[in-house]
Amino acid sequence: MPKPYPEEFREDVVRVARNRGPGVPVEQVAADFGVHAMTLWKWMRRADIDDGVKPGTTTQENAELREARRRIKLLEQENEVLRRAAAYLSQAHLPKRIYPLVKEPAAGGVPVTVTCRVLKLARQPCYRWRDRPVTDAVLEEAYRANALFEAHREDPEFGCRFLADEARDAGAVMADRTAWRICRDNRWWSVFGKRRGRIKKAGVPVHDDLVRRVFTADGPSLLWLADITEHATGEGKLHLCAVKDVFSKRIVGCSIDARMKSRLAVASLDNAVARRGHVAGCILHSDRGSQFRSRKFVRAPDGHGMAGSTGRAGAAGDNAAMESLFSLLQKNVLDLRSWATRQELRTAIVTWIERTYHRRRRQATLGRLTPIEYETVMTTSALQTV
Repeated sequence: MPKPYPEEFREDVVRVARNRGPGVPVEQVAADFGVHAMTLWKWMRRADIDDGVKPGTTTQENAELREARRRIKLLEQENEVLRRAAAYLSQAHLPKRIYPLVKEPAAGGVPVTVTCRVLKLARQPCYRWRDRPVTDAVLEEAYRANALFEAHREDPEFGCRFLADEARDAGAVMADRTAWRICRDNRWWSVFGKRRGRIKKAGVPVHDDLVRRVFTADGPSLLWLADITEHATGEGKLHLCAVKDVFSKRIVGCSIDARMKSRLAVASLDNAVARRGHVAGCILHSDRGSQFRSRKFVRAPDGHGMAGSTGRAGAAGDNAAMESLFSLLQKNVLDLRSWATRQELRTAIVTWIERTYHRRRRQATLGRLTPIEYETVMTTSALQTV
């Protein structure tokens, strides 16, 4: 199929044909430009329609019509995907598997791209599942679970370690940890097992402790501390996540919300980075709270070139500098009176941080200067020395 002529070329040919001299036929102009005469006549008719000289559908209207038809077809495909998904998921007696929802509309002409976008699925895993619905890992897991179940059915008094031994003798090789995980997921416990209360354990550290309780820094944006505190109001609890620069004791970023989610910690870090600017190489130290161990917060410092640091479980002294700040906030603001609304307490916290703590409260460790004064003096002296 020949390539279409460029739009600019067609406009030039039509312009020459319209302005041709007397006695010069259109066929001659077409021959001069190397196009067929019928093609030139079509170009001229299309130009007359676009200019409003002749009645007809313009090029712009044709393009809009094609786009409208394309969007209508796309909406029909998306509605079909949603209809099939709703019918499939409403069947309570069937196991719910999402990838068959992609395969079924594809057989009816709905593209996989459209189905994956509507169901919010990645395409590559879907293609891999279509080529291989059952992976070797899933099949091996099923064999191991079947061996453990057979051993559990024969000897219900066995724990997971004994069940693992029986399964290994039957040919299903697995580690004790794998056997425990499968038994836990399927709730295959020994009949002699004792019921124990749930003991909340500390979360695993996501970073090493790079601070070691040494809360000093030689310059700004070298060591930051982060922590979360909460206080009750008449409307419910209000949570504050603050980021403190150890160099000047200044709160470089904070976020306040009614819910203590990971986005609270991420927002406080983003506010601190937006205020400071260049923070590459800075150490961000926190405790083992679930918000600071979340996937979103763990990834956030990496995007700014920062290094993460985490204290030990149950050791408040590993983040003592932030604990002392929150103790000061507790005495000066939170415990002064009862707070009726979250907005009232939020205003009081922000006012105390920005007006009192930053600009009026002098600290002995800063040479009897406020955090703002200390930063101004030290950064200016450093610039003058250079």
